[in-house]
Amino acid sequence: MTLWLMAGLLFTPLAWAVLTLLTDFRWGRWVTSFGILVQVLVSLGLWLTIARDGGFYYGLGGWDAPLGIELRVDGLAVTFVLLTAVVASACGWHAGVYIDPDKAWHRYFWPLFWFLWSGLNAVWLGGDLFNLYVGLELISLSAVGLVALGGKAAALRASLRYLLAALLGSLAYLLGVALLYGQFGSLSIAGVATLLADNPAPAGSGLALALMVTGLSLKTALFPLHQWLPPAHGIAKSPVSALLSALVVKASFYIAARLWLEFGATIGSFAAAQLVGLLGSAAVVWGSWLAFRQQQLKQVVAYSSVAQIGYLFLLFPLTYSVSEAVSLQAQQGITLQVISHGLAKAAMFLAAGNLILSVGSGRIEALAGVSRFLPFSLFSFGLAGVSLMSLPPTGGFTAKWLLLQASLGSGQWWWVAVLLAGGLLSAAYVFRIYRASFLERPETDRFYHPPRSLEVIPLILALLSLGLGLASEQVLSVMALPFEEAGAP
Repeated sequence: MTLWLMAGLLFTPLAWAVLTLLTDFRWGRWVTSFGILVQVLVSLGLWLTIARDGGFYYGLGGWDAPLGIELRVDGLAVTFVLLTAVVASACGWHAGVYIDPDKAWHRYFWPLFWFLWSGLNAVWLGGDLFNLYVGLELISLSAVGLVALGGKAAALRASLRYLLAALLGSLAYLLGVALLYGQFGSLSIAGVATLLADNPAPAGSGLALALMVTGLSLKTALFPLHQWLPPAHGIAKSPVSALLSALVVKASFYIAARLWLEFGATIGSFAAAQLVGLLGSAAVVWGSWLAFRQQQLKQVVAYSSVAQIGYLFLLFPLTYSVSEAVSLQAQQGITLQVISHGLAKAAMFLAAGNLILSVGSGRIEALAGVSRFLPFSLFSFGLAGVSLMSLPPTGGFTAKWLLLQASLGSGQWWWVAVLLAGGLLSAAYVFRIYRASFLERPETDRFYHPPRSLEVIPLILALLSLGLGLASEQVLSVMALPFEEAGAP
């Protein structure tokens, strides 16, 4: 049953992509609505199966990778599968109303949307380095195409810059994979980890890990490799921006985190871990400051993504040469940060799209008076911002609290300053948006009122981000489920 559910997650999105490619935008919306229902049910089915029976490790094809495919299904993987189902469903339903169906190039939104979803599931469930690369490239190419659907010269420039960054990141990753394969003769993450545990690390394995993490950091937009992200996220349609920030950049980080947790203890170093942590800290401070200074609403949210991504890379120093209990706290905190940020940032981008649609401008100063006409979207934006500020009882607060405990428990107290500064700076740029929205225009207010459904969707996501803090114990219990070896059925 588990294998059939995994096959549904990996291959049915490709079927929906083909079907929507043969239709126009309006018909594609109906096909997608049915497809979303199927994907959500399959995702829930896999979650319940793993929660009941535990995780599994599958080796398919009878050959070593890359000829075969290795799949790892554990609590963490199904948690991200379900997060993808929630966020992608919300963005898909929002896009069905938000995107103009009369523009011919928008018909390609749905095929790219489904290719992206398939690639995300492939990354969450992948167990070997080559097929993780395949999933990652499917994500990158789909995301570049979605950015280009902005339909303007600026969108094309942003998508080309994004494509260049993605290709450079892939090149560095593949170089590292090639080095690792030459040294161990295997692309299986579990297989290489076993060889490293039983034998001394060969010369050059540290370089291989550094190349892979560097390439993945470029795809994740870690400071100072983040220059491609604000133009792409800022110019894309709001449902696309939500997908990019909530899910796409998390996929490359997910692979980097798995590589570090599997290989870092044997071929990593304290200096490398601290360097990555310092870059993440710089991202938190610099990204938040740039978000505060932006004049365009979506650029504020885009630079906020740069800052929030920085927290994720504290995983590297907080899990290297520390006790198992401290490492577990850091892993739990980072995972909750990924989920909380995904829900909150999707809500912020969708709410920002509603506000821009209402006032007819992307400038912050144009929001004056909108608080009286679009309160639900503004409330959704602020509620998501509360999670970014790490205020209780949000998921962001629980995540930062676990990271703070891990920082003190490992004796690395300097990361506490980063966590506190990041929360204060997040409050600064969120309150700046609110201040602008509560000002009154001297002339008569004239706003477009978008359909109510466009306001409900980001509100639900923001409430989920808030509720994550209250249900964090249950989420962490599922994420902790291990996997067992299993052959191909």
